[in-house]
Amino acid sequence: MTVAAIPGPRERAGDRLFRLTIAGFAGLVLLVVLALAWQLARASTQTWRTFGPAFLWTSTWDPVGEVFGALPFLYGTAVSSLLALLIAVPLGVGSAVFLTELAPRRAAEALMFAVELLAAVPSVILGLIGVFVLVPAVRAVEPILGKTLGFLPFFRGAPYGVGLLSASLILAFMVLPYITTITREILLTVPRPLKEGMYALGATRWEVVRGVSLPYARSGVLGAVFLALGRALGETMAVTMVIGNTPKISASLFDPAYSMAAVIANELAEAASDAHLSALIAIGLTLLAVTVAVNGAARLMIYRLERR
Repeated sequence: MTVAAIPGPRERAGDRLFRLTIAGFAGLVLLVVLALAWQLARASTQTWRTFGPAFLWTSTWDPVGEVFGALPFLYGTAVSSLLALLIAVPLGVGSAVFLTELAPRRAAEALMFAVELLAAVPSVILGLIGVFVLVPAVRAVEPILGKTLGFLPFFRGAPYGVGLLSASLILAFMVLPYITTITREILLTVPRPLKEGMYALGATRWEVVRGVSLPYARSGVLGAVFLALGRALGETMAVTMVIGNTPKISASLFDPAYSMAAVIANELAEAASDAHLSALIAIGLTLLAVTVAVNGAARLMIYRLERR
């Protein structure tokens, strides 16, 4: 004897309209990204046709001779962003653990208000702070680093003050609120019975953080790190004001450098030829591709961590 399938509830007209509207909004975001990528690709056709993929790994940038290579800008963007993460991730995760596990509630709320306020400071203001405060401080510290760590190629050269080290520090200061805020929110979702069970077994507070809180929040922390990386890759004004704006590749953190966003901001309004303009737009397309690749890698890693 077969049993007839029970039909599910029919979707009402209002629910269908709501679903289609929300799907349209999501599709509109995708269309905007695709339209932006298409427009950048179309406007940079001259560069790709002239230099081909070698545009990405050549280092000559000569607007007068109309010879262009994006490698110095890729290098400056990648190194400054990665150094910023090396500085900001331990500080951000450590601050989040302190605010979640150790700090009194009122003190934690006051500190979180200050951290979130940092995220609202305009980048040009941070750039001014970098020029008038950070750069002189770095210029004073660089000779000491050169004397103590000068055997490493990263700490050799003249103490300019402006350069990769200053850009990395200002970027770390800018992405720190994102890492701290998101990590704290993830740590607050750790089930209390898990931590209480560890305490009941005689674990210390550090063992609970290391064995329960951080493993449970691992995917969220990784997402915060990649969100901060995307923020660092696209930062313009603050980096432009302290990185030195010199298109060269150097292992020393003391030397000036250039980033992709900075060269677009500095030279777009002064591009006197179609080739120069096309090269700058090609750098913008490259920056968009790098950002999309970073976000895609982040989603893939988070998906794998969640499955584990």
